[in-house]
Amino acid sequence: MNLTEWALKNASFVAVGLVAVLIGGVISATSLPVQLFPDIERPWIRIETNWRGAAPQETESEIVEPLEEVLQGLPGLLFLESWANPNGAFVGLQFGLETDTDRALLDITTRLNRLRPLPADADRPTVSLGGSANETLIYFFIQQLPTSDRTIEDAFSVIEDQLVPRLEAIPGVARAVPESGSPGPKQLRIYVDPGRAAAEGISLTRIAEAIGGAEDVSGGFADVGRRRYTLRFEGRFDPNELEELVLAWRDGAPLRLGDLAEVRVERAESVGVVYQNGRPAMSLRIARESGSNVLKTLEAVFAEVEKAKEELLVPNGLSIAKSFDPSVFINRAIRLLVFNLVVGMALAVGILWLFVRRVRVTLAIAVAIPISLLGTFLVLKFFGRTLNVISLAGLAFAVGMVLDAAIVVMENTLRLREEGHDVLSAATRGAREVSGALIASTATTVAVFVPVLFTRDVEGQLFSDLALTIAVAVALSLLVALFVLPLVAATVIPFRQLKPHQPTARHKLADFALALTAGPTRRWLWIAGLIGGSVALTLLLAPAFDYLPPVRRDAVDVYFDWPASSTDKVIKEEVASKIVARLEPYMKGEKEPALLNYYFISWGRGGTIGARAKDQSQVDALAKVIREEVLADLVAARAPFVGQGMLFGGFGNDGSVALHLQSSDRKALGEAAERAREILNERYPGANVRVMPPPVLQRPELALTPKDRAIVENGWTRGDMGRVVRILGDGLWLGEYYDGEHAIDLVLLTKRWSTPDEMMATPLATPAGTVLPVEAFSTLERKVGPDGMRRVNGRRTVTVSFDPPRGAALQKTLETLREEVLGEIRAKLPEDASVQLGGSASDLARALRSTSQNVAVALLVLFLLTAGLFKSVRDAGLVTVTLPLAAAGGMLGIAALNVVSFQPLDLLTLMGFIILLGLVVNNAILLVARTREAEREGLSRRAAVRSAVQSRLRPILMSTSTSLLGMLPLVVAPGAGSTIYRGMSTTIVGGLATSTLFTLILLPALLGIGKSKKEEKVTL
Repeated sequence: MNLTEWALKNASFVAVGLVAVLIGGVISATSLPVQLFPDIERPWIRIETNWRGAAPQETESEIVEPLEEVLQGLPGLLFLESWANPNGAFVGLQFGLETDTDRALLDITTRLNRLRPLPADADRPTVSLGGSANETLIYFFIQQLPTSDRTIEDAFSVIEDQLVPRLEAIPGVARAVPESGSPGPKQLRIYVDPGRAAAEGISLTRIAEAIGGAEDVSGGFADVGRRRYTLRFEGRFDPNELEELVLAWRDGAPLRLGDLAEVRVERAESVGVVYQNGRPAMSLRIARESGSNVLKTLEAVFAEVEKAKEELLVPNGLSIAKSFDPSVFINRAIRLLVFNLVVGMALAVGILWLFVRRVRVTLAIAVAIPISLLGTFLVLKFFGRTLNVISLAGLAFAVGMVLDAAIVVMENTLRLREEGHDVLSAATRGAREVSGALIASTATTVAVFVPVLFTRDVEGQLFSDLALTIAVAVALSLLVALFVLPLVAATVIPFRQLKPHQPTARHKLADFALALTAGPTRRWLWIAGLIGGSVALTLLLAPAFDYLPPVRRDAVDVYFDWPASSTDKVIKEEVASKIVARLEPYMKGEKEPALLNYYFISWGRGGTIGARAKDQSQVDALAKVIREEVLADLVAARAPFVGQGMLFGGFGNDGSVALHLQSSDRKALGEAAERAREILNERYPGANVRVMPPPVLQRPELALTPKDRAIVENGWTRGDMGRVVRILGDGLWLGEYYDGEHAIDLVLLTKRWSTPDEMMATPLATPAGTVLPVEAFSTLERKVGPDGMRRVNGRRTVTVSFDPPRGAALQKTLETLREEVLGEIRAKLPEDASVQLGGSASDLARALRSTSQNVAVALLVLFLLTAGLFKSVRDAGLVTVTLPLAAAGGMLGIAALNVVSFQPLDLLTLMGFIILLGLVVNNAILLVARTREAEREGLSRRAAVRSAVQSRLRPILMSTSTSLLGMLPLVVAPGAGSTIYRGMSTTIVGGLATSTLFTLILLPALLGIGKSKKEEKVTL
């Protein structure tokens, strides 16, 4: 008993199973998480260490280098990036995708225990997951209400202690970080007057020792009578008592700290300038956890922010607003794809009806669509997948494909009814006769996706949703054709004998195809011409390779580099205020394009603008206005990037090419980076070139060189003078004070001097009893130092990155880069230097290797599977040899698309060729299977080929037409996110159309070679 006979005898069981699948599919479809892209795991771990007041040089030597020393050689570590910044350090570690993140965290924590002692006033390193550039979920801006007199600084404790914990408690949120414009941490500051201290003969180091030495000390335990007491010395001063600290006695009277200094608790100065829609603000960055659901997390964040706004912020005189809502783009892209899927279904069913011209038969075949798609939703839910543009594109591709098996079964059933078979016999035999070919074609379609499903790199994770969706839908469509359709056919097809269709057109077309290949000469000419021409056409039309299609924000982004060590005051007065004034008429709608919203953010060494127009079609016009009007004549700013940025960094990468210049010679690195910038701007006009860290951003330094003789003669050491300099600067850290809720830094400093000469003239009392100015102990030299230093894999690095201009494929860009640019850049570097390609350049090379391996494995699996199903290596070769026709058709489709819009051969487009492998062999399998079956029935080779073409021509044309029309909306419909899958769908449509047309010529030619076994016996 075959599958179809079992289904017909157990109709109620099949019906119950079908209803269960449909209900489960509906529930799954409505409950699946929705996001833009599939979850892509990128094992990143970040380590951060703060060191208040430290310069990058000290941060590099005292924190970064020791961290790198203990972290080198971690199992699975691919990339180690370090930043030595003013006031702290950052280390990012990227691991291979197979790395166990929990084990990596444990290894890092264990190694940090071996870290040599860091400076006393440096924070212990903090370790956290995440750290890639694409972790930011959304920015919020907190502003003071116009009606409130309470500033952000006044109410910052509400943000820090209540709002941030509430947001970080949301599933999917990794961190909520107050950034630019936010006040610094609380500090217990002691402002000493160095002049008064010198007049009293009190040295600054003595004051520091007196304050820093006042600590709470535990003396252990003491047994007194029947009780054990804890012995403690409460030596730490309360802030209210600190001014009473006795430093010395003068004429029998105490000299207290309050006589020389002022003690107060206050926050450190805010860093950065922020405006949102023309009003001062503070930025709050929300970072998402790796693998979290974007839409679900955004919805939870928005809901919590609205609650916190009413409960926390408004009562404290604050408001909060989001920057750009990424869910808007995601929802638009998803809606467009769902619309394309529905239109594709309608077109596929419509073309099916044109072939069949029977409503009930059309509906019987079309029932495969909802069953297969809903069943696919059920499987996606089971495997924990999401609805995204990739999985939905797979469903859209599958719309026409899931009809193939049903078309073949129904067509064969109708043929048998027309020949006079009864309903049950026609339904049973109709499915049985084609089941072998359908199983073979379905198996090959599914098999080509197996390598993709087991690929662990980023591209494999991205493509696996597509592969799983199509594979599951096609597999389910086979079950529908063999189990469900015969039951439906038994009801749909009347009991009376059907009138046969007029086979004239079909026979004429089949005869024409056979006539083209009549005779050995014609056959070999067609075989050589089609195969050779396909290979030649593929090589001729193949466009340049690219990494992944860009997904651009519908907003204009600007990135700034500030002049060397620009102050916030300069940025606010000379940049931010001018930008706000110039954007105001666009914000009010007085000028076009009118703005929906915008923000301006500055940080230490740079800043950004994000602006969105009310009319999203005017993004290019807005970019032109910002470039030519808003940024005009801004002397205090340089904008290396103005344009549409990438949404979430594209598919885990922003599409940029990175040149990592590495050398121990910092000066040579800076010169080479500047030359590289000039060369790239010349070679690639319109490209956005950026240098990180910017070598032109040198931080001005006041370098004090010690006069050792004067220092020693007055009872000091170099260490003492170092502490004095810190007191004269941002302050000397003396420990921490616990206020009952938080530990805050205890800092000794002086009132800010206004000129270097004033600082050098500051009087200092020494242990020797002398009072001398700072210049007596050191000489002052003005010089410049780095604003920040970057290291990659343990070496000092300056990275020059650029985005190729639109319309330039990455492969062509890299060829020009290697041939014309790298040599000139290397000539500027010292002998110990090296240049490494990174960013999308390294990603493309790795991805092409991975994709090539997937294609090779898919071809091998397809050939072996076909050989096993046919039990013939020759027949497997006949099926496989049709693949060049599909490749040529795919290239023709890409070439046609390039006439309309730029379309390189990116990785998603290459995925279209893998899908083609499984699709185009289906027609060949049907023809080969029917030919061999006819030969077994006693027909000659020529007659068997004719029978195969005549009987399978109609289902081949029907299945091809439904597949093409089902995918057509993905090719022609513009809109949000359509660039992601347009190249892939164009490849499939072009390859399927071309291969189907010419397979009807190539296969008869190949099958016509030689004689059948019966003919061979007769000849013998």
